[in-house]
Amino acid sequence: MRIFAIETSCDETAASVVSVDDSGLSPLSSVVSSQVEIHASWGGVVPNLAAREHTKNILPVCQQALFDAGVSWHEIDAIAVTHAPGLIPALLVGVSAAKTLSFVHNKPLIPVHHIAGHIYANFFDHDLFTISQENVFPLLALVVSGGHTQLVLMRSHCTYEIIGQTQDDAVGEAFDKTSRVLGLGYPGGPVVSQRADAFSGSYDFCLPRPMIDSKDLDFSFSGLKTAALYLVQKKCEENPDILSDDSFVGAVCHEFQNACVDLLVSKTCAAALAHNPKTVVLAGGVSANRSLRERLGENISQKFPIAHYVVPQMAHSIDNAAMIGAVAAYQWQEMNSEQKKFAKDKAWQHVNAHANMSLDVI
Repeated sequence: MRIFAIETSCDETAASVVSVDDSGLSPLSSVVSSQVEIHASWGGVVPNLAAREHTKNILPVCQQALFDAGVSWHEIDAIAVTHAPGLIPALLVGVSAAKTLSFVHNKPLIPVHHIAGHIYANFFDHDLFTISQENVFPLLALVVSGGHTQLVLMRSHCTYEIIGQTQDDAVGEAFDKTSRVLGLGYPGGPVVSQRADAFSGSYDFCLPRPMIDSKDLDFSFSGLKTAALYLVQKKCEENPDILSDDSFVGAVCHEFQNACVDLLVSKTCAAALAHNPKTVVLAGGVSANRSLRERLGENISQKFPIAHYVVPQMAHSIDNAAMIGAVAAYQWQEMNSEQKKFAKDKAWQHVNAHANMSLDVI
């Protein structure tokens, strides 16, 4: 089966052709047109500006994905698209394109939840694909991105139970705002992580780890972000030029990243202890964070040695369409004949974009 997938939930225009057979899931192509430089001067994504760029880029990106995969529309079996959640102006571009392509080429249309895509990016790991479902599930996913921080439990394919989530800011948002406080620009996650990893000195301050000892599996990053802000403000009052001191900036980045990773690893291990998963996966844009990957892996290996720990390839950590195609492959597999007929004949009339849709209600 070959699935053509589209992703436009935020500021990347992406398209991909995903092949699925007995040997596994394979992205035959994955094209991503990033808008980071355009939005950097605004300090964040501007929805209507993102939508205009998506409108300009969507057809060239789709054509490039087909060309890179070496296939024509006759060789595509279904079309998948991110329909939720995300920025409505951005989502509408991708959904409209997918609905049009589905109608014109008479292909089934499969709507996909963006967060499910991040989780299923891990299924490009062929070991995870080929082992039996009995050895994959229950699966515990730590989802970390600019808009989401969640612990998701899956007992089978395409079933999701949110067992913990942030009560305020997502971890990626906290990284971005801390970066802004330090004058490091947007996007903040990668640059804060780089400065943290490069730091090797010592410092005389400590940031809090909110809710790390709570009995639930929820997170909080608002207080941590605010504590970082107050720390920087206090140091700036003492020394107005402190932000030009690379050592100080590196120290704040290091402590902030350590606090975030402590929280994420602690709660994930608590969830694993409570639910005894056979697989633990890391998902979302923040899954590219090297410290988080390593520390979570070390803890899972030591405390839950039977569990299979999987992280996505770096190219699949960021928003991309290949992950959307991966979810669609499993959703199609789970559909009955009536649902498949609806997907082919009528879905193009009924699929809509949703800014907010919880993963556990799809």
